[in-house]
Amino acid sequence: MTLGDTIVALASPPGRGGVAVVRASGPAAFDHARALAGELPPPRRVSLRRFVDQSGEVIDTGLIVVFPAPHSFTGEDVVEFHGHGGPIVVDLLLHRLLQLGARMARPGEFSERAFLNDRLDLAQAEAIADLIDSGSAQAARAALRSLQGEFSARVHELVEGLTGLRVYVEAAIDFPEEEVDFLADQSIDDRLQTLRSGFDDLLARAGQGAILREGMNVVLAGRPNAGKSSLMNRLTGEDTAIVTAQPGTTRDLLREQIAIDGMPLHVIDTAGLRDAGDVVEVEGMRRAHRAMEQADQVLLIIDASEGSAAEAWPESLPDGASLTVVRNKIDLTGEAADRADREGVTVISVSALTGAGIDLLRAHLQELMGYQAAGEGAFSARRRHLDALKHARAHLEEAVTQLQTFRAGELVAEELRLAQQELGSITGEVSSDDLLGEIFSSFCIGK
Repeated sequence: MTLGDTIVALASPPGRGGVAVVRASGPAAFDHARALAGELPPPRRVSLRRFVDQSGEVIDTGLIVVFPAPHSFTGEDVVEFHGHGGPIVVDLLLHRLLQLGARMARPGEFSERAFLNDRLDLAQAEAIADLIDSGSAQAARAALRSLQGEFSARVHELVEGLTGLRVYVEAAIDFPEEEVDFLADQSIDDRLQTLRSGFDDLLARAGQGAILREGMNVVLAGRPNAGKSSLMNRLTGEDTAIVTAQPGTTRDLLREQIAIDGMPLHVIDTAGLRDAGDVVEVEGMRRAHRAMEQADQVLLIIDASEGSAAEAWPESLPDGASLTVVRNKIDLTGEAADRADREGVTVISVSALTGAGIDLLRAHLQELMGYQAAGEGAFSARRRHLDALKHARAHLEEAVTQLQTFRAGELVAEELRLAQQELGSITGEVSSDDLLGEIFSSFCIGK
């Protein structure tokens, strides 16, 4: 990427519309704008101008607004041309700007320049794309929180905590002749506990934001004929899965994406869990277990008409799986649709056949995705952010082990440094060219 170039692109959606916005950024942006529209208006004031081509013929009449560096989105001189939203008009404007020496921007290059010019950190730049792509009001609010710097501020708080602790520990290493055992100081344990709490809170909120952005993976699991496929068809509103009275109809994973109030939900129907089965069914159950291990939420479907025998939940569920129990077929028992908590697990009684209780299940899934999240709310986050937070948290735990078990100050300091480095990759303080290229290439052109 060459920051000396002046780049241009259509910043509004392509196609026909009332207004189209063409954006230019770079050192020659103002010169190009003068050649196209004449005298420039005062900064950040919209003015009506005629846009002319090389021969002086009018291309369009529209609005122009200029943003001098460094007080612009990219940190460079930026000009926006607001013209009529016809593809031919836009092409003529872009062609004229290219004639003047500008070049077409790559996807995400405006945001990339904003990052490189310290107008945004990396997490904020990614939040721009998340805000544009948000599929629900909750996802948009989460992206806006990240764009406004709330996520980055929390990351910086953890970085400051790690830095302060590193300074303390490394001072103990540098002055071993002191009679005071710095590593035995209670304040170090207190700081570590504070950092642990900070990591746990941020991971929870970032994880919620990742679900809002990317959707939640929900696996339907249970014994054969519990009604998993019927429930999937009810949730999707289509005959996605084959439903018969014969056990073991579903042999492979069936995937379908639905939206609940705009929030994406990835539903996976799996083979029934039982002890016996042919070779194909055994392979289907193996895939079912793998899907459950990777799921954000497992809906364990049980047949309410079987009575207490169905209440014995399968012991083969993955350890630590996030679980909701769905008691299906209440149309056969005469029960009313209900939602309750049993031993910390949400239990919802439904009928996939009649639709009773499906609204309760949908509302529960909405809550899991953050639809009714309380408090400050989630941040827009990506899987790479979660991975970095988890790795940083793991390094912090290793630092605790080295401190409490071995009193190894050098290793404590190194683990804290590695944790700080992981956090730096979130905001871009530590990043590689390959990472930046991968991130910004997913942006739309003109952003």
